[in-house]
Amino acid sequence: MGLKIQSMKQLKAEMLAVAKGKHQPPADAAQMSFDSVDAVMRLLTPDNRQLLAVIENSKPASVADLARLVGRAESNVSRTLSRLVAGGFVRLKPGTGKAKVPEVAIHRLTVDIDVCRFDDRVAVA
Repeated sequence: MGLKIQSMKQLKAEMLAVAKGKHQPPADAAQMSFDSVDAVMRLLTPDNRQLLAVIENSKPASVADLARLVGRAESNVSRTLSRLVAGGFVRLKPGTGKAKVPEVAIHRLTVDIDVCRFDDRVAVA
């Protein structure tokens, strides 16, 4: 899975063109879309990056286990994980019983910023 930078206006135009049969769905249609590099960076706060590091390094067996590891309330960790899942950075896999096992989905991003145009690119490695 990847990420792409695309304004809502661009996304809407792309979806309408595909729906009307004017274009085939683009190859990157299934990728997570952010309206700017800033939006990606707002999600990757130092606290969220620390949470991702704990998930990657400690391999918690559940959201509750992760909350204990980071010393935060489970509800707080769950809300944060929901945002990271929506952004494509985390997957929640089925665990034992009702437990969900968090797993880092994206480990590295490369950002290409054109300082003279709003044509930024994000590549997932």
